[in-house]
Amino acid sequence: MPTVELRFSAQPEHVRTARLVAAAVARRAGVDEAVLDEVRLAVGEACSRAVGLHRSHDIAAPITVVLTEEEKAFSIEVGDGHPAPGGGASAPGASGSGGPDEPETDADSEDEMGLAVISGLVDDVEVRAGVDGGVIRMTWPTAPAVVLP
Repeated sequence: MPTVELRFSAQPEHVRTARLVAAAVARRAGVDEAVLDEVRLAVGEACSRAVGLHRSHDIAAPITVVLTEEEKAFSIEVGDGHPAPGGGASAPGASGSGGPDEPETDADSEDEMGLAVISGLVDDVEVRAGVDGGVIRMTWPTAPAVVLP
């Protein structure tokens, strides 16, 4: 199970690098060429979301991107250092924004919009949040490698 891990500071200019690396590793893993634009866009959106969370909450920890090639799937996990409110984990697909008594902010709206965009691009997406931060896991099927004689 080959894995590539990126760590970068919360600077918007690093998002492009993460997108390029994700597309290259996805191609090598066997993700269909027709889906590579979706991979790039989804990774860009997830990384931009993480950069926004880090910058708005003054988080110094790096953003992590873990790209994993499995037997029949390729997955990307984008992790941020923004802990879930109350320190608990949220259900898959939840953004981990404020509780029912907290007013929604512009950052919460952008967060929800980013998650909606990712969900529209990726069929298999999971969002987790905990005391160590949140993770967006996106998975795409891969084609079996063709061995030439």
